[in-house]
Amino acid sequence: MGVKNRSISKNGIQVLAGMLSLWIEESRRIPVGGQAVIEGVLMKGPEHWGLVVREPDGKLWSKAWLGSEWLKRGAWKWPVIRGFASMADMMRIGMKALSISAERALGEEEGFSILETAVSIAIAILMVAGLFIALPVWLSDYAVPEQGASFVVKNLAEGLIRCAVFVAYIAAIGVWKDIRRVFSYHGAEHKTINAYENGMTLSQKDVASCSRIHRRCGTSFLLVVVAVSILMFSFFGDGPLWYRAAARVLLLPLVIGVSYEVIKGASKSDTWGKYLIMPALSLQYLTTREPDASMIEVAIRSLEIALDPQAVLTGMDEKTDDEFDEVKQRGSLEQTRGGRADL
Repeated sequence: MGVKNRSISKNGIQVLAGMLSLWIEESRRIPVGGQAVIEGVLMKGPEHWGLVVREPDGKLWSKAWLGSEWLKRGAWKWPVIRGFASMADMMRIGMKALSISAERALGEEEGFSILETAVSIAIAILMVAGLFIALPVWLSDYAVPEQGASFVVKNLAEGLIRCAVFVAYIAAIGVWKDIRRVFSYHGAEHKTINAYENGMTLSQKDVASCSRIHRRCGTSFLLVVVAVSILMFSFFGDGPLWYRAAARVLLLPLVIGVSYEVIKGASKSDTWGKYLIMPALSLQYLTTREPDASMIEVAIRSLEIALDPQAVLTGMDEKTDDEFDEVKQRGSLEQTRGGRADL
């Protein structure tokens, strides 16, 4: 129980760290993406999510489940709306993966209760609202004189302060050993995706040779959110602290949606897009670390599962296509490497 209590106290920070490392990318081959979790990696394939976690005994625990179909229908596919919808779904899946990875990495059978999960989510939300919304608004009041400054200047100061707070936060949590390991898995995730996108084999040697920096990392997305927010918040005038903080919370879905379209367009451009996100790439040296071979192994297996869970998770059991269709209907499949798949 002592280990579990310690894990619960850290869970709020780990959820937020996972959100910050969270990123989705759209490959020119097959749409793939991912997120670093506790002692593991979550990857997204064309239809499935693949999660791999290294357990205390060194074995790799794997799980695959179907992605959300509602994102492919109706208004959820429209520009801007799809951005916020995708982010909401990624946060939901990411927190699910973080919770599962905490249970498997700690070697506990009992998972977090609904209350414990709610407390962790509340801590993460309060930290985001306090650190990245209310604090920059409050500090900008002191940084810019009340008289003679336009709304644009005030919002520019607020955005710069928000960016500084974000960088300081990343640097601070990076000192924590547990978070440094998450950042190392983040680096393994980037290396694996870079190898895949460049047509290299998913081998230890090829993946290790790739860069841990990726142009569609969520860190870049968050900085684009800061830049877009400076522009959009300028249209909503001045007012007391509570009004400006509330306005920014309410406008956040729109800011996220617009930022998603910017980063989506930039990721497909080798000209303006490349230079647009170049300043943000340097920040990834804070949010990623060089992974070791065991971390690369986890990331490779996670991507392989996300791309083809039938071949990876059911190969040793020689399951038939009909049996795998049943798995697809049930929505998930899990396995500990070296053993049979648990349905």
